Amino acid sequence: MFIDTAAGTFQDLRPPAPPVMSRREFEAELQRLLREYAGDASNPGSIHCEGCQRCTSCMFCVDCVECYRCTHSRGCRSSSHLTHCVGCEGCHDCAYCVESENCTQSSYLVLSRACSECTYCFGCVGLAKKDFHILNVKYSRTEYFRIVKSLQEELGLAR
Repeated sequence: MFIDTAAGTFQDLRPPAPPVMSRREFEAELQRLLREYAGDASNPGSIHCEGCQRCTSCMFCVDCVECYRCTHSRGCRSSSHLTHCVGCEGCHDCAYCVESENCTQSSYLVLSRACSECTYCFGCVGLAKKDFHILNVKYSRTEYFRIVKSLQEELGLAR
């Protein structure tokens, strides 16, 4: 931004550009920031969280790490917008999922990976917009719940 001075000339009001830093200076500063972050286990904006570390704006979570805006979840990591999930990692916008990884916009997944927009999947991998699947195979609603009940007991996952 320039202004007109009394002398009829223009003067640059922008702050001077920061000095260019060397690769070595950059890497040293990055390492300092990473150490500082790792040493700070606070949970800014979180309410009634227990045992959580570096979670932001979460509520009623237990033992979660680096999560954002999760609620009523337990043992989740690097996830956001979860509700009532247990042991999930890298999941986003999910509800009632258990031991699942890298899933998005899904509900009631168990032991599933990389599923998106799925509901009621057990042991599924890479599905999108699917319901009532076990190991990527479609089942009727009735059969799904019958088989899952047996699997949960066998695997020790019964709630």
